[in-house]
This record gives sequence, C-alpha cells and structure tokens, in this order.
Amino acid sequence: MAALQASSAAISSSSSLGCSSKRTITASIQLPKPTKLSLSNQGATVTKKLVEELRTRNGYAFVEPLQKDFAQKDRVSEPRLSPNSFVKTTNKLYAILEAVEDRVEMHNNIGEQRDNWNELLLNSVNMMTLTATTTAAMAAAAPAPSLGVCSALLFTAATGMSLVMSKIQPSQLAEEQRKASRLFKQLQSQIKSMLALQSPTESDVKKMMEKVLAVDKAYPLPLLGAMLDKFPAKFEPATWWPRSSNNRRQSRGQKTMANTETNGWSKDLEVEMRAIVQVLRSKDKQDYLRLGNLALKMNKMLAVSAPLLTSIAAAGSAFGGSTAMTVAAIAGTMAAIVNSFEHGGQVGMVVEMYRNNAGFFDLMEETIEATLEERDYSKRENGEMFEMKVAMKLGRSLSQLRDLARKSMASCIQGTEVEEFGSKLF
Repeated sequence: MAALQASSAAISSSSSLGCSSKRTITASIQLPKPTKLSLSNQGATVTKKLVEELRTRNGYAFVEPLQKDFAQKDRVSEPRLSPNSFVKTTNKLYAILEAVEDRVEMHNNIGEQRDNWNELLLNSVNMMTLTATTTAAMAAAAPAPSLGVCSALLFTAATGMSLVMSKIQPSQLAEEQRKASRLFKQLQSQIKSMLALQSPTESDVKKMMEKVLAVDKAYPLPLLGAMLDKFPAKFEPATWWPRSSNNRRQSRGQKTMANTETNGWSKDLEVEMRAIVQVLRSKDKQDYLRLGNLALKMNKMLAVSAPLLTSIAAAGSAFGGSTAMTVAAIAGTMAAIVNSFEHGGQVGMVVEMYRNNAGFFDLMEETIEATLEERDYSKRENGEMFEMKVAMKLGRSLSQLRDLARKSMASCIQGTEVEEFGSKLF
C-alpha cells in the first residue's frame, strides 16, 4: 500500500513537471505578430543589392539592361503604365513597325525601277544619238533630204530625253531610295528590339514617328513637286533625322544634378569624345563637302552640255548642206560621249553618296554633342557602350579610337592639323 502511494506520488509529480515543461515549450515557440513591411523601401534595397551581386558575379554587360530598367522604374517623373496603357502603346509601336516594313518594300521596288530607268533611258538616248550621227554623216557624204529630216528628228527626240534625264537624274534617285531603304531597315530593327527587350512608352512612340517622318521628308518618293533639287546652289549634307536643337537648349539650361552614379562616364571619356568630334568636323566632314561640291559642279556642266550638243546637232541637220551635216555629226558624237560619262558613270549617284556621307558625320557630331550636353548621367547612354558604338561606326577598335583622340588633342596643343581621318570605313 505504501508502495502504491509512493508510485502515485511519483506519477503526480512527474505529470506536474511535464505540464510545466509543456507550458515552457509553448511559451518559447510563440512567434511575434507580423509587422507591416515597407515594400517600396525594402524592395528598392533588395533590388539594388541584387544588381550589385549580379554585377560582381556575371559582369557589367549582363547587368546593365537590368540596372537601366530598374533605374527607369524608380523615377518619380515617369508614372508606371497601367496594363491597358501598356497594351495601347505596344499596339501603336506595332502599327509603326508595319508602316516601316511597308516603306522598306516600297523604296526597294522604286529604287530598282529608277535604276532601270537610268539604264534604259541612257541606252535609248545613245542609240538615237548614234543613229542620227550616222545618218548625218551619210547625208554629208551624199546629200539627201530624207536623211537630213531623219537625222533632225532623231536629234530632237534625243534632246528631249536628255533634258528629262538631266532634270531627274535617275542614278541619283536610285541612290536616294537605296539609302532610304537602309534607314528604314535600321528603324525596323530598333522597333523590334524595343518591343522585345523593354517596356515601350509614349515617348518611344513619339520618337519613332518623328524618325519615320524625317526619313520620308529627306527621301521623298514622288517626282513631281516633292522631288529634291538635284542642282542646289550650295552643296549641303543630307539630314534624315529629327533635329534636337530644342532638347539641347533645354539641357544647357539645366543645373548639374548631384548623382553619385556616373553610368560609365568619366572626364577622360568626355574629353576623348570632344576630340573625336573635332576630327570628324575638321577632316571627314570637310573632305566630303569639298568632294561633293566638285561632283556637283561637274554634274551641272555635264547636264547642260549633253542637251546643248544634241540641240546643235538637230539644228545642223535641219539646215542641211555638207558643212552643217558634218557639224551635226561631230556634235552628236560628243553628245553620246557626254551622256555615257554622265549617266553611265552615274555622276548623280556620286553626288548623292557624298551628300549622305557628309550627313553621316553631321549626325555623329550632333549625337556626341547632345550626349555630352546632357547633365544628368542617368539619362545618358552608358559611357562604355557609347564609346564602343562610336568606334564601330568609324571602323576602329577602342585602342585606335583613343589613339586618334590623343592625336587630336596633341594637334590642338601644338596648333597643327591631324593628318589622319576619323573614319576608316569610307
């Protein structure tokens, strides 16, 4: 009996200990109530830490698109697009893409057509001119009224066709369409990249529409009314991009913003880019302007000479007589030579090529200056990427580009001229 009482006492004591231990365990594992988290601040902190970790692990080239995207999302000035606005903006870009693809096809087809014009018209004018010249020579050796009339008619038709060719310059028209097709293909790839890699905004839609309309204005399709002047009083570079003078004036008026992130830019890189601009302005652009002026003057002279010679030949054939027929034959021969040199050599195409090349360097100069005048580094393109793009457009490596910048700076200090051109492509 005593043993049973002792065992019951032990059991009761152990149960009391067990209950107290249970209470202790229960109290120890109780969790505090969840507090409200500030998602905006902590999300930004986690995002920045994630970007820094990816940068150290994977390298800058992979992280840059992510960093740029996060930086754009953190801006207060650009509100986040709602799903409906995003779909609407994307549809607008797809509509612009369809129009650009259609323009590429149109300019390709019309470019081939005008290239055929140049070949067919040149062959027709030369055949008529040479036939009329042969007829005039036969009439000079053996006078015959019928030969003189045939020669005069052929020379008159050749004069009219030569005037048309000199006015429209088919080879220059074909080069304009080739250039326009190339520019629209560039816009096409830009829009596709924008749709695939980032969220488009209304400003992107506006910029793309401005670029499309600028190319339309620079290289019009119709001949009557909208055709570019083939013989301007002054040779000027082609302009196929929307001018950013207003934006550049606004950026000049802005104060320098305190920003610890330089976005790949440094003072040395800015000095290097200014030195490259100086070389492009003083060497490449000036050289193409000089060559373009020479080609334009030659084209003007040839465009006037060919119809003038065929009209002289037509007048000589109309008057008749041995001497007049001889003059007509000589003038017709010279007209065929001039036509072959002008349109067979595609002097108009050379003028347009020089005009486009000068415009390319003008665009490079304006792009670099507009980038350097932007005071906020976060709004600039990454400095390393920008330097690489400039080097590739000029056909140089990064070391060659920096060496050219050093030569340009040394020439400015010494007061001499850089002997090397900026571009190695053309």
